[in-house]
Amino acid sequence: MRLSRWGLAAALALALAPSPARGQAAGTDSTAAKSESDIDAAESEAEVPRSVRVRWNDFDWKYSTFRFGGGILVDLAAYGQDDASKQQFTLAPDAGVRDFRLLFSGRFKTKRPLSWSIGYMYDGVENEWRFRQTGLMIGFPEAHGSLFIGRTKEGYSLVKVMTGYYGWAMERSPSLEFIPILADGVKWIGYFPKPRIFFNLGAFTDWLSEHEKFATYNHQVVLRVGWLPILSHDESELLHVAVMGRVGDPDEGSLQLRARPGLNLAPYFLDTGKFAAQQAATVGVEAYYRKGPWLYGAEYNWEQVDATSGERPTFHGGDAVVSWLITGETRGYKTVGAYFVGVSPAGSVFRGGRGAWEAVLHASYTDFDSLSLHGGKFWRITPMINWHLSEYTRLELAYGYGVLDRFGVQGTTHFFQARIQITL
Repeated sequence: MRLSRWGLAAALALALAPSPARGQAAGTDSTAAKSESDIDAAESEAEVPRSVRVRWNDFDWKYSTFRFGGGILVDLAAYGQDDASKQQFTLAPDAGVRDFRLLFSGRFKTKRPLSWSIGYMYDGVENEWRFRQTGLMIGFPEAHGSLFIGRTKEGYSLVKVMTGYYGWAMERSPSLEFIPILADGVKWIGYFPKPRIFFNLGAFTDWLSEHEKFATYNHQVVLRVGWLPILSHDESELLHVAVMGRVGDPDEGSLQLRARPGLNLAPYFLDTGKFAAQQAATVGVEAYYRKGPWLYGAEYNWEQVDATSGERPTFHGGDAVVSWLITGETRGYKTVGAYFVGVSPAGSVFRGGRGAWEAVLHASYTDFDSLSLHGGKFWRITPMINWHLSEYTRLELAYGYGVLDRFGVQGTTHFFQARIQITL
């Protein structure tokens, strides 16, 4: 058992925090209160997306506003394995703190929009504290964009851009392990409201993050461009389509692709091992359609690597999701940054309501086998239920059926997962 006393104490403290009054009707677009080019450093790539602000932890100082927040994820897991799966891995029931983070942000009182954010996270897997999204966001309303400088998400893939606290599934698809979770550099985020086109362009380096776990590339360039062909006037219906690309030089001339099976307490099911590589290029497509309480989405990605051996292995994978908010809410969406945010229940359980109930069906496929590299193939289908007790508290229950094909052995694993999630 990896549950720590301080982690449980933090969860209790967050759970007992005052619940705010609602400032918007459920389902309204969380960009409605801002201009399309006005985005906080804390909100770029969805660190703390909120349709309302919690009053008691917001401060208005002389030169800057100040807001503090945090979050904790506690996971529980059990397994059922066939004989082939037992040959591949020994899995035992487990529980642990998946993530615990502190977040600080604010806006400087300058003529040009200028905001800042600091994220500090405890990684339960590595048992280490790490800086997360930290930097400055400079707004350029005249150009319908903002420039972020610091540590942030690269901007590849909607699911990767969204914070893990507000996704529909417990974990991102294993196929997205092509892309590091963070990078240090600069990124331009833009949205043109009339044609409804969004994009981000980033350039990153590992000068300051050489020893971080996510720094698997010396430098990389990332581009994501998309369009909202449907965005209804009342914002209850939208269609999001995008393409993305990324080119990078692997750190120290070697690369290793590996992924867990949609559960962070589990070992790496997929692993190519380290191999010498000069460059890696990744491309992907994504599409999401939301109408009222229903959300449908899918994406697929391919990565081709220039290996030093002369081979050019290609890895690929993707996922698809259907989400239904049974209680009728609509999941929010931010046009600036182009991602979905957390669910805001019409009635918080802590105010006498029923919360928001969400049924999810998620499927993923990942293929890390190519030429002489045998990282494995893995697919999984996951039905799950999310109970959003409030905008800040969520309980999740999931069952996963996964099949790993590696080294001539095809093992089937049943995943039984639960998560307690609290944010502030």
